[in-house]
Amino acid sequence: MQPTEIIIRNVRLAFPDVFKAVQFEGAGPFSYKSTLLVDPGTENDKAIRQAINQAATSKWAAKAGEYLKALQASGSSKFCYVDGITKAYDGFAGKWALSASRPQDSGPVKLINRDMTPLDELSGKPYAGCYVNAKVQLWAQDNNFGKGIRCTLIALQFVGDGESFGGTPPATTEGMEAVEEEASEGLI
Repeated sequence: MQPTEIIIRNVRLAFPDVFKAVQFEGAGPFSYKSTLLVDPGTENDKAIRQAINQAATSKWAAKAGEYLKALQASGSSKFCYVDGITKAYDGFAGKWALSASRPQDSGPVKLINRDMTPLDELSGKPYAGCYVNAKVQLWAQDNNFGKGIRCTLIALQFVGDGESFGGTPPATTEGMEAVEEEASEGLI
């Protein structure tokens, strides 16, 4: 069965490695990555949990419940959706964290603005702390690396500003004005 594809809406973005593929702790294959912060009990949370259950049932049938319990107990190394309280990062408390990645050889994550126009690194969006819609696939892993519940990142849509994680606010020209040419003479 195909991975379960969903769109989650208006969630906060953390650790966005979406413009350049990176390695996990400097080793292994290169991939694009992000963490999406989800409010518990919301439609987003319910959709993610349903997709996880569908992926597990599709892969493991009657043993899905047993494997899911074991994977959740193992923590984020084998399970992509964890309670934010288990992470010591700003903004994670009271949220659930969905870790999503995309292998470099699958191509970059599609990045779009509210109006569906493409975003690039120079746009300053998306950034850690902003709000996004995310298209992801949840799937069950069962191979020589073991069992796991994984999430593949497909696309991110910037939907709004939020307080930047990491302290540096997003770049903006708000408050600046055009300067007439004669006003700039003699400034050098």
